[in-house]
Amino acid sequence: MSTHYFKPLIPDNFYHILNRGNDKTKIFFKKDNYDYFLKKYDAYLSDYLTTYAFCLLGNHFHLLVKVNTANSILKRAEELDDIPKKLSKSQRPEKSDNETAGLIVSNQFRKFFMSYAKAINKQENRTGSLFQKNFVRLIIDNLKYLNNVIQYIHLNPVHHNFTDDYKDYPYSSYERIMKPKPSKLPKQKILENFNGKANYLQFHSENHSFNIIEKYIVE
Repeated sequence: MSTHYFKPLIPDNFYHILNRGNDKTKIFFKKDNYDYFLKKYDAYLSDYLTTYAFCLLGNHFHLLVKVNTANSILKRAEELDDIPKKLSKSQRPEKSDNETAGLIVSNQFRKFFMSYAKAINKQENRTGSLFQKNFVRLIIDNLKYLNNVIQYIHLNPVHHNFTDDYKDYPYSSYERIMKPKPSKLPKQKILENFNGKANYLQFHSENHSFNIIEKYIVE
């Protein structure tokens, strides 16, 4: 299995994150499941990272996030009592703050997946793992590719034949980024990165080659 499943999350970095259903089975069965997924994701992760883009599809999802700084993560985890005992200061003299913070965020993802899976298993009267055990995480190490990855994520519903028009797909951040309604998406930063709303729209409509961001793509 590729090593991008196991690389630690490094604070203050961008990541393209994906997870899919175990054996590529469905993880969303009803419309309410998409809303519940985002609600649980917000509850477990929004204190530790900022989400720049997302797309939820039948058996998998894509996220583009920026992990908070190590100091911010450790401080917030202490406030919320989210630091596992094995990562407490008394138990981690050999680990740096960056390592510990990255493991805390990974653990929050684990708890999020477990919480969502528990609800879906109850809903569908199923047992066993809902998600693949290890989620994919690819670091976006060059900001010039950030916009391309955002576009790639937003176009995924077309790529997987969920819709003919990515603009109409309800379970992605594409349209939400343009709406003035307050949210935790850093809308202004995203649009500024595209040099404004008009360029954001134009960039998404252009036929970009994804070869240049091959190493940031997970399928």
